[in-house]
Amino acid sequence: MRVAILADPIDNQNAGIHVYTREMVAAMIRTNPGHELILIREKIDSAIKGVTQIAVPNIRLPIGFASLRLFLIVPFILHQKKVNVVIEPAHFGPFNLIRRIKRITIIHDLTPIIFPELHRWHSQLLQKIFLKGILNKTDTIITNSENTSKDLCKVYPANCNKVKRIYPGISSLYEPDSNTAALNKYKITNPYFLFVGTIEPRKNLIVLLEAFQKFKEENNSTVQLVIAGGNGWKSETFFEALNKHPFREHILLTGFVLNEELPSLYTHAIAVIYPSLYEGFGLPVAEAMCCGTPVIASNNSSIPEAGGDGAIYFDSANVNELATQMLKIFTDPELRKNLSQKAKTHAAKFSWDKFANQFWKEIEHKD
Repeated sequence: MRVAILADPIDNQNAGIHVYTREMVAAMIRTNPGHELILIREKIDSAIKGVTQIAVPNIRLPIGFASLRLFLIVPFILHQKKVNVVIEPAHFGPFNLIRRIKRITIIHDLTPIIFPELHRWHSQLLQKIFLKGILNKTDTIITNSENTSKDLCKVYPANCNKVKRIYPGISSLYEPDSNTAALNKYKITNPYFLFVGTIEPRKNLIVLLEAFQKFKEENNSTVQLVIAGGNGWKSETFFEALNKHPFREHILLTGFVLNEELPSLYTHAIAVIYPSLYEGFGLPVAEAMCCGTPVIASNNSSIPEAGGDGAIYFDSANVNELATQMLKIFTDPELRKNLSQKAKTHAAKFSWDKFANQFWKEIEHKD
Protein backbone atom coordinates (compact mmCIF):
# COMPACT_ATOMS: atom_id res chain seq x y z
CA MET A 1 0.00 0.00 0.00
CA ARG A 2 0.93 3.64 -0.38
CA VAL A 3 0.37 5.44 2.90
CA ALA A 4 0.58 9.23 3.07
CA ILE A 5 0.98 11.30 6.24
CA LEU A 6 0.06 14.99 6.10
CA ALA A 7 3.08 15.99 8.15
CA ASP A 8 2.83 19.79 8.18
CA PRO A 9 3.07 19.97 12.02
CA ILE A 10 6.71 18.92 11.77
CA ASP A 11 7.39 22.17 9.90
CA ASN A 12 4.93 24.70 11.29
CA GLN A 13 4.45 23.74 14.96
CA ASN A 14 6.74 23.57 17.99
CA ALA A 15 4.42 22.30 20.74
CA GLY A 16 2.79 18.93 21.44
CA ILE A 17 1.43 18.30 17.93
CA HIS A 18 4.93 18.80 16.49
CA VAL A 19 6.41 16.27 18.92
CA TYR A 20 3.58 13.80 18.25
CA THR A 21 3.91 13.99 14.46
CA ARG A 22 7.70 13.84 14.45
CA GLU A 23 7.84 10.82 16.76
CA MET A 24 4.95 9.09 14.98
CA VAL A 25 6.70 9.39 11.62
CA ALA A 26 10.00 8.08 13.00
CA ALA A 27 8.29 5.11 14.69
CA MET A 28 6.23 4.22 11.61
CA ILE A 29 9.40 4.21 9.49
CA ARG A 30 11.12 1.90 12.02
CA THR A 31 8.21 -0.53 12.21
CA ASN A 32 7.03 -0.39 8.59
CA PRO A 33 5.86 -3.90 7.61
CA GLY A 34 6.61 -3.23 3.94
CA HIS A 35 4.38 -0.43 2.68
CA GLU A 36 5.41 2.73 0.80
CA LEU A 37 5.33 5.69 3.18
CA ILE A 38 4.93 9.24 1.82
CA LEU A 39 5.19 12.50 3.76
CA ILE A 40 3.36 15.56 2.47
CA ARG A 41 4.89 18.58 4.22
CA GLU A 42 6.05 22.15 3.71
CA LYS A 43 9.73 21.31 3.21
CA ILE A 44 11.96 18.27 2.79
CA ASP A 45 14.30 17.08 5.54
CA SER A 46 17.17 15.08 4.05
CA ALA A 47 17.95 13.58 7.48
CA ILE A 48 14.75 11.50 7.36
CA LYS A 49 15.37 8.22 5.55
CA GLY A 50 13.06 5.37 4.58
CA VAL A 51 10.24 7.57 3.35
CA THR A 52 9.32 9.58 0.25
CA GLN A 53 8.92 13.28 1.00
CA ILE A 54 6.90 15.66 -1.15
CA ALA A 55 7.26 19.34 -0.37
CA VAL A 56 4.19 21.53 -0.87
CA PRO A 57 5.25 24.99 0.40
CA ASN A 58 2.56 26.89 2.27
CA ILE A 59 2.90 30.37 0.83
CA ARG A 60 1.44 32.87 3.30
CA LEU A 61 0.47 35.30 0.54
CA PRO A 62 -1.70 35.90 -1.38
CA ILE A 63 -4.61 35.49 1.01
CA GLY A 64 -6.38 32.22 0.31
CA PHE A 65 -3.39 30.17 -0.83
CA ALA A 66 -3.40 28.09 2.38
CA SER A 67 -6.98 27.04 1.64
CA LEU A 68 -6.14 26.33 -1.99
CA ARG A 69 -3.25 24.14 -0.84
CA LEU A 70 -5.38 22.28 1.70
CA PHE A 71 -8.49 21.74 -0.40
CA LEU A 72 -7.08 21.35 -3.92
CA ILE A 73 -3.29 21.01 -4.27
CA VAL A 74 -2.67 18.37 -1.60
CA PRO A 75 -5.72 16.24 -2.58
CA PHE A 76 -4.61 16.42 -6.25
CA ILE A 77 -1.12 15.15 -5.35
CA LEU A 78 -2.57 12.31 -3.27
CA HIS A 79 -4.79 11.26 -6.17
CA GLN A 80 -1.94 11.57 -8.66
CA LYS A 81 0.34 9.39 -6.49
CA LYS A 82 -2.40 6.74 -6.21
CA VAL A 83 -2.28 6.81 -2.42
CA ASN A 84 -4.32 4.13 -0.62
CA VAL A 85 -4.40 5.61 2.88
CA VAL A 86 -4.07 9.18 4.17
CA ILE A 87 -3.30 10.04 7.80
CA GLU A 88 -3.98 13.52 9.21
CA PRO A 89 -2.16 14.04 12.55
CA ALA A 90 -3.37 17.62 13.07
CA HIS A 91 -7.08 16.70 13.41
CA PHE A 92 -8.10 18.94 10.51
CA GLY A 93 -8.83 17.01 7.35
CA PRO A 94 -7.99 15.39 5.01
CA PHE A 95 -10.24 17.18 2.55
CA ASN A 96 -11.63 16.46 -0.94
CA LEU A 97 -10.33 12.92 -1.29
CA ILE A 98 -11.83 10.44 -3.69
CA ARG A 99 -13.77 7.71 -1.90
CA ARG A 100 -11.33 4.84 -2.58
CA ILE A 101 -8.69 6.49 -0.35
CA LYS A 102 -8.94 5.38 3.26
CA ARG A 103 -8.92 8.33 5.66
CA ILE A 104 -7.48 8.21 9.17
CA THR A 105 -7.95 11.32 11.31
CA ILE A 106 -6.15 11.78 14.62
CA ILE A 107 -8.06 13.68 17.29
CA HIS A 108 -5.89 14.89 20.16
CA ASP A 109 -8.64 16.67 22.08
CA LEU A 110 -11.93 18.50 21.59
CA THR A 111 -11.11 21.68 23.48
CA PRO A 112 -12.12 24.05 20.64
CA ILE A 113 -15.60 22.47 20.84
CA ILE A 114 -15.88 21.80 24.60
CA PHE A 115 -14.00 24.89 25.86
CA PRO A 116 -14.19 27.40 22.98
CA GLU A 117 -13.43 30.31 25.34
CA LEU A 118 -9.89 28.97 25.80
CA HIS A 119 -9.08 29.28 22.09
CA ARG A 120 -8.65 32.01 19.53
CA TRP A 121 -11.87 32.87 17.72
CA HIS A 122 -10.77 31.57 14.31
CA SER A 123 -9.71 28.21 15.80
CA GLN A 124 -13.13 27.81 17.43
CA LEU A 125 -14.91 28.78 14.22
CA LEU A 126 -12.96 26.48 11.91
CA GLN A 127 -13.50 23.48 14.17
CA LYS A 128 -17.22 24.19 14.48
CA ILE A 129 -17.60 24.54 10.72
CA PHE A 130 -15.47 21.61 9.55
CA LEU A 131 -14.93 19.00 12.27
CA LYS A 132 -18.31 17.26 12.09
CA GLY A 133 -18.01 16.88 8.32
CA ILE A 134 -14.43 15.62 8.62
CA LEU A 135 -15.45 12.95 11.12
CA ASN A 136 -18.43 11.91 9.00
CA LYS A 137 -16.16 11.28 6.02
CA THR A 138 -13.19 9.71 7.76
CA ASP A 139 -12.90 5.91 8.04
CA THR A 140 -10.98 5.68 11.31
CA ILE A 141 -10.57 8.15 14.17
CA ILE A 142 -7.48 7.67 16.34
CA THR A 143 -7.48 9.20 19.81
CA ASN A 144 -4.62 9.26 22.31
CA SER A 145 -6.64 8.60 25.48
CA GLU A 146 -9.78 6.90 26.72
CA ASN A 147 -11.05 10.29 27.87
CA THR A 148 -10.82 11.79 24.38
CA SER A 149 -12.60 8.72 23.00
CA LYS A 150 -15.45 9.27 25.47
CA ASP A 151 -15.63 12.96 24.55
CA LEU A 152 -15.88 12.09 20.86
CA CYS A 153 -18.65 9.58 21.47
CA LYS A 154 -20.53 12.14 23.56
CA VAL A 155 -20.22 15.07 21.14
CA TYR A 156 -20.32 13.10 17.86
CA PRO A 157 -22.17 9.86 18.71
CA ALA A 158 -22.76 8.96 15.05
CA ASN A 159 -19.00 8.42 14.67
CA CYS A 160 -18.37 6.50 17.88
CA ASN A 161 -17.95 3.18 16.05
CA LYS A 162 -14.93 4.59 14.17
CA VAL A 163 -12.95 5.53 17.29
CA LYS A 164 -9.76 3.66 18.24
CA ARG A 165 -7.56 4.66 21.16
CA ILE A 166 -3.78 4.33 20.73
CA TYR A 167 -1.62 5.83 23.47
CA PRO A 168 1.30 7.92 22.19
CA GLY A 169 4.86 7.01 23.12
CA ILE A 170 7.57 8.97 24.85
CA SER A 171 10.87 9.64 23.11
CA SER A 172 13.92 7.74 24.34
CA LEU A 173 15.43 11.19 24.88
CA TYR A 174 13.55 11.34 28.18
CA GLU A 175 15.58 9.62 30.86
CA PRO A 176 17.31 10.83 34.03
CA ASP A 177 19.95 13.42 33.07
CA SER A 178 22.41 14.72 35.65
CA ASN A 179 23.88 17.35 33.31
CA THR A 180 23.32 20.87 34.66
CA ALA A 181 24.14 22.87 31.51
CA ALA A 182 20.46 23.74 30.94
CA LEU A 183 20.11 24.93 34.55
CA ASN A 184 23.14 27.16 34.11
CA LYS A 185 21.81 28.48 30.79
CA TYR A 186 18.48 29.52 32.32
CA LYS A 187 20.05 30.74 35.59
CA ILE A 188 18.22 28.22 37.77
CA THR A 189 20.17 28.42 41.01
CA ASN A 190 17.82 27.00 43.67
CA PRO A 191 15.48 24.02 44.12
CA TYR A 192 12.51 24.49 41.80
CA PHE A 193 9.08 23.36 40.73
CA LEU A 194 8.72 23.08 36.96
CA PHE A 195 5.90 23.65 34.50
CA VAL A 196 6.41 22.71 30.84
CA GLY A 197 4.01 23.90 28.15
CA THR A 198 2.73 26.85 26.17
CA ILE A 199 1.53 29.89 28.11
CA GLU A 200 -2.18 29.93 27.25
CA PRO A 201 -5.46 29.81 29.21
CA ARG A 202 -6.01 26.03 29.11
CA LYS A 203 -2.80 25.48 31.07
CA ASN A 204 -4.39 27.20 34.11
CA LEU A 205 -1.24 29.07 35.08
CA ILE A 206 -3.05 31.69 37.19
CA VAL A 207 -3.90 28.93 39.69
CA LEU A 208 -0.24 27.86 39.62
CA LEU A 209 0.91 31.40 40.41
CA GLU A 210 -1.54 31.70 43.30
CA ALA A 211 -0.57 28.30 44.70
CA PHE A 212 3.11 29.19 44.48
CA GLN A 213 2.40 32.33 46.51
CA LYS A 214 0.70 30.28 49.24
CA PHE A 215 3.57 27.78 49.18
CA LYS A 216 6.13 30.57 49.66
CA GLU A 217 4.10 32.20 52.44
CA GLU A 218 3.94 28.91 54.34
CA ASN A 219 7.51 27.82 53.62
CA ASN A 220 10.27 30.37 53.97
CA SER A 221 12.58 28.85 51.37
CA THR A 222 14.50 29.84 48.26
CA VAL A 223 12.44 27.53 46.04
CA GLN A 224 11.87 28.83 42.51
CA LEU A 225 9.04 28.28 40.05
CA VAL A 226 10.31 27.65 36.51
CA ILE A 227 7.84 28.04 33.62
CA ALA A 228 9.35 26.48 30.49
CA GLY A 229 7.52 27.18 27.25
CA GLY A 230 6.73 29.77 24.64
CA ASN A 231 4.08 32.47 24.84
CA GLY A 232 0.78 31.41 23.27
CA TRP A 233 -2.61 33.08 22.91
CA LYS A 234 -4.79 35.00 25.37
CA SER A 235 -1.85 35.24 27.78
CA GLU A 236 -2.36 38.86 28.88
CA THR A 237 -4.06 37.93 32.16
CA PHE A 238 -1.18 35.61 33.06
CA PHE A 239 1.44 38.31 32.55
CA GLU A 240 -0.58 40.83 34.55
CA ALA A 241 -0.73 38.37 37.46
CA LEU A 242 2.95 37.53 37.06
CA ASN A 243 4.04 41.17 37.20
CA LYS A 244 2.03 41.74 40.41
CA HIS A 245 3.22 38.53 42.08
CA PRO A 246 4.80 39.13 45.53
CA PHE A 247 7.45 36.51 44.78
CA ARG A 248 8.11 37.58 41.20
CA GLU A 249 11.88 37.39 41.71
CA HIS A 250 11.53 33.63 42.39
CA ILE A 251 9.60 32.94 39.17
CA LEU A 252 11.66 32.21 36.07
CA LEU A 253 10.36 32.14 32.49
CA THR A 254 12.70 30.32 30.13
CA GLY A 255 10.78 30.82 26.90
CA PHE A 256 10.83 27.96 24.39
CA VAL A 257 13.15 25.16 25.52
CA LEU A 258 14.97 22.78 23.16
CA ASN A 259 13.90 19.15 23.40
CA GLU A 260 17.40 18.04 24.34
CA GLU A 261 17.39 20.43 27.32
CA LEU A 262 14.14 19.17 28.81
CA PRO A 263 15.42 15.89 30.36
CA SER A 264 17.83 17.83 32.54
CA LEU A 265 15.16 20.35 33.57
CA TYR A 266 12.80 17.49 34.44
CA THR A 267 15.43 15.48 36.32
CA HIS A 268 16.53 18.26 38.67
CA ALA A 269 13.04 19.55 39.53
CA ILE A 270 11.45 18.93 42.92
CA ALA A 271 8.35 18.03 40.92
CA VAL A 272 6.67 18.92 37.67
CA ILE A 273 3.36 20.74 38.16
CA TYR A 274 0.73 20.32 35.46
CA PRO A 275 -2.38 22.33 36.41
CA SER A 276 -4.12 22.12 33.02
CA LEU A 277 -7.89 22.46 32.74
CA TYR A 278 -8.08 19.78 30.05
CA GLU A 279 -5.70 17.59 28.04
CA GLY A 280 -6.05 15.04 25.29
CA PHE A 281 -3.12 13.21 26.89
CA GLY A 282 -0.51 15.40 28.62
CA LEU A 283 2.91 14.58 27.17
CA PRO A 284 4.93 16.60 29.76
CA VAL A 285 3.44 14.45 32.54
CA ALA A 286 4.74 11.22 31.00
CA GLU A 287 8.02 12.82 29.87
CA ALA A 288 8.77 13.96 33.43
CA MET A 289 7.97 10.52 34.80
CA CYS A 290 10.36 8.88 32.32
CA CYS A 291 13.05 11.04 33.97
CA GLY A 292 11.98 9.78 37.39
CA THR A 293 10.48 13.12 38.38
CA PRO A 294 7.34 13.20 40.58
CA VAL A 295 4.34 15.02 39.13
CA ILE A 296 1.58 17.11 40.71
CA ALA A 297 -1.26 17.23 38.19
CA SER A 298 -4.88 18.22 37.69
CA ASN A 299 -7.31 15.40 38.29
CA ASN A 300 -9.28 15.88 35.08
CA SER A 301 -9.68 14.75 31.47
CA SER A 302 -6.96 12.31 30.35
CA ILE A 303 -4.24 13.47 32.75
CA PRO A 304 -4.67 10.55 35.21
CA GLU A 305 -4.17 8.18 32.26
CA ALA A 306 -0.81 9.81 31.55
CA GLY A 307 0.15 10.08 35.22
CA GLY A 308 -1.16 6.86 36.76
CA ASP A 309 0.19 6.29 40.28
CA GLY A 310 3.39 8.19 39.47
CA ALA A 311 1.60 11.48 40.18
CA ILE A 312 -0.41 13.09 42.94
CA TYR A 313 -3.48 15.04 41.95
CA PHE A 314 -5.52 18.11 42.83
CA ASP A 315 -8.73 19.84 41.75
CA SER A 316 -7.65 22.26 39.01
CA ALA A 317 -9.81 25.04 40.52
CA ASN A 318 -8.51 24.59 44.06
CA VAL A 319 -5.48 26.80 44.79
CA ASN A 320 -5.21 25.60 48.40
CA GLU A 321 -5.17 21.96 47.37
CA LEU A 322 -2.33 22.55 44.90
CA ALA A 323 -0.34 24.53 47.49
CA THR A 324 -0.82 21.69 49.98
CA GLN A 325 0.46 19.12 47.49
CA MET A 326 3.48 21.32 46.76
CA LEU A 327 4.30 21.56 50.48
CA LYS A 328 3.78 17.83 50.95
CA ILE A 329 6.11 16.82 48.14
CA PHE A 330 8.74 19.43 49.08
CA THR A 331 8.93 18.40 52.73
CA ASP A 332 8.68 14.62 52.30
CA PRO A 333 11.75 13.05 50.60
CA GLU A 334 10.32 9.55 51.08
CA LEU A 335 7.19 10.53 49.13
CA ARG A 336 9.37 11.92 46.32
CA LYS A 337 11.38 8.70 46.23
CA ASN A 338 8.29 6.48 46.09
CA LEU A 339 6.65 8.60 43.42
CA SER A 340 9.85 8.58 41.36
CA GLN A 341 9.91 4.78 41.32
CA LYS A 342 6.23 4.53 40.44
CA ALA A 343 6.64 7.21 37.76
CA LYS A 344 9.32 5.27 35.89
CA THR A 345 7.26 2.07 36.00
CA HIS A 346 4.07 3.74 34.74
CA ALA A 347 5.78 5.77 32.00
CA ALA A 348 7.42 2.62 30.60
CA LYS A 349 4.04 1.59 29.14
CA PHE A 350 4.16 4.47 26.62
CA SER A 351 6.23 3.32 23.65
CA TRP A 352 6.32 4.84 20.17
CA ASP A 353 7.12 1.48 18.58
CA LYS A 354 4.12 -0.06 20.36
CA PHE A 355 2.05 2.88 19.12
CA ALA A 356 3.28 2.40 15.53
CA ASN A 357 2.61 -1.35 15.50
CA GLN A 358 -0.96 -0.72 16.63
CA PHE A 359 -1.31 2.04 14.04
CA TRP A 360 -0.11 -0.19 11.20
CA LYS A 361 -2.77 -2.75 12.20
CA GLU A 362 -5.45 -0.06 11.88
CA ILE A 363 -4.07 0.95 8.49
CA GLU A 364 -4.18 -2.63 7.25
CA HIS A 365 -7.58 -3.38 8.77
CA LYS A 366 -10.23 -4.18 6.18
CA ASP A 367 -13.54 -2.49 6.93
